[in-house]
Amino acid sequence: MIHTLENNYITYKENSLSGLQIISEDIKPLLIGRKEGFSMEKIGESELNIDINSITIGEGDVNILIWTQMHGNESTGTKAIFDLLNFLENPAELYKERDLILKECTLTIVPMLNPDGAKLYTRKNANNIDLNRDAVSREAIESQVLYDICESVKPNYCFNMHDQRSIFNVGNTNKSAVMSFLAPSVDIERTVTESRKDTMRIISSINENLQKILPGMVGRYTDEFYPNATGDNFQKRGYNTILVESGYYPKDYDREISRMYTFCSVVLGLFDVSKKNKGYNYELYNNIPQNGTKYFDIIKRGEIEYIAYQYEYSIKKDKLSIDLKEVNRGDLSKFIGHNE
Repeated sequence: MIHTLENNYITYKENSLSGLQIISEDIKPLLIGRKEGFSMEKIGESELNIDINSITIGEGDVNILIWTQMHGNESTGTKAIFDLLNFLENPAELYKERDLILKECTLTIVPMLNPDGAKLYTRKNANNIDLNRDAVSREAIESQVLYDICESVKPNYCFNMHDQRSIFNVGNTNKSAVMSFLAPSVDIERTVTESRKDTMRIISSINENLQKILPGMVGRYTDEFYPNATGDNFQKRGYNTILVESGYYPKDYDREISRMYTFCSVVLGLFDVSKKNKGYNYELYNNIPQNGTKYFDIIKRGEIEYIAYQYEYSIKKDKLSIDLKEVNRGDLSKFIGHNE
């Protein structure tokens, strides 16, 4: 299946979405006019009164909730989700697999939870709140929107879509972490509950398939417990949550290549859930190397000292601007630059 997904990706890719900044106006036309079987609903508004919508498809008894861009400057998952919607409309050679997903599962997708942050190209919302650290107090309107739809859907599984920074490598290798996954912890002891076992099992299955097309470039995100984090709290409440982190593929700062691997990951996860086969060994999850932080965007290696730089992104004159910022200097012999 994974090779077919990769080979047919050009069929699924939503070509109207590209680049790093995806805003509400970009996706609005893609939510309406879908073929029969899709239903769209306004589920709330942002702090700046921009609509937050969901789209639902499927008829199964396994409820799945997917949301993207709770951090406004993390758009790879959004692009991949619209590729997924195209796949669900026209799966090319994978009708059997698509039909099983829609027969067994009901998908509810929130393709942009933080439209204000997307417009401002910031991690936080318009009131400077990180939605991924607001799961308990729910100070932000958008956090309450997510909580409400979760209570309405009562998902068996959640896919929490994020981008991760370009600093990450896989384990002790020099390979960039193109995709990373996490089965969030439910407590500080990182107890392996039945909910975590299920998400660990699905991630292990996704990883086994991804290794066929992305060998050695899949990592495991740290499972340190964050009491206010969304994934940790959803997992704690019994909503089996899979954190998907889209990373940096070499020379792919626009995340168009990692977008494809993100799309493949979600389809693989949905197909695994739809098979309702829980016999896969969840302990294989621990064999996925944990991410390291070996990378900088640029390292200039001089005779005496090295200087490391990272790209910084911001909105200037209504356009996304990219600046280079010095972040470290000295003995950086243990680090790698994506560019040197």
